[in-house]
Amino acid sequence: MSNMELWREAFTTDPKAVKPITGKTYKGNSPKPYWLIQRATELFGPVGIGWGCTVRGERFERIGEHDVLHVAVVSVWYLWEGKRTECFDQMGGTKAAYMTAAGKLMVDEDAGKKSVTDGMVKCLSMIGLAGDIFSGRWDDSKYVEGASAHYRAKAIEDDPQRAEWLLEQRDLIMAAPNVGALRTTLSCAITFATEQDDSAAVDQLNAWAEDKRAQAKPKAAA
Repeated sequence: MSNMELWREAFTTDPKAVKPITGKTYKGNSPKPYWLIQRATELFGPVGIGWGCTVRGERFERIGEHDVLHVAVVSVWYLWEGKRTECFDQMGGTKAAYMTAAGKLMVDEDAGKKSVTDGMVKCLSMIGLAGDIFSGRWDDSKYVEGASAHYRAKAIEDDPQRAEWLLEQRDLIMAAPNVGALRTTLSCAITFATEQDDSAAVDQLNAWAEDKRAQAKPKAAA
C-alpha cells in the first residue's frame, strides 16, 4: 500500500460541501463538518465501528473580563487496511462567552460542541480529508471546476438508475434535430432533475446541451 493512498482518496472535497469562513479576522473556505462525517463513514465505516472521535479533555479559560474560551482536545481513530490507528491530538476552541461591540454579553451554549467539532475537523484534515481546501487548492477556480466534475461522475457511478436516465437524456440531447427540439428535450430533463433536487444532473444536462450547440455551429456555418 502506498503511503499516500488514503490521502489521495480523501483529498478532493465536494464543492456542495464547502462554505465560506465567517466570524473570523481572515477569509477563506472550510468543509462542512457533517459532510466530513459522511466522507469518513464512506472511507472507514459507521461511526463507532470504523472510526470515531475521542475527547481527551476540555476546559474553560477566561481570556478577558467578559470573554471565556472553551477548549477541547480531541483525537480521531479509524480502521484502514484492517488496522486501527489514531490521529495526533488536536485542539478546538470556541468563545463560550463574550461582549459584543454593542456592549451585550453573549453566551454560546453550543461552545462545547463547536470546540469538539473543530478539533475533529483538524484531526481528519491530517489524514487528507478536505486536503484540497487546507492546502490552498480551493483558491484556484479551475481546480474547483475539476472537483465539481469529479463528484458529478462519482454520483453517476453510485446510482445505476440515475446513470441510466442521464445517459438516455444525453442521447436525446445529442440526437435533437434542431434548436427547438433541443430546447424542449433539455427543458423536460432539467424539470425532472430539479424536482429530484439533483443539481449535479442539471449541470451535466446543460453541459451536454452546450456540446450539442457547439457541434451544430460548424454545420450552420457551412
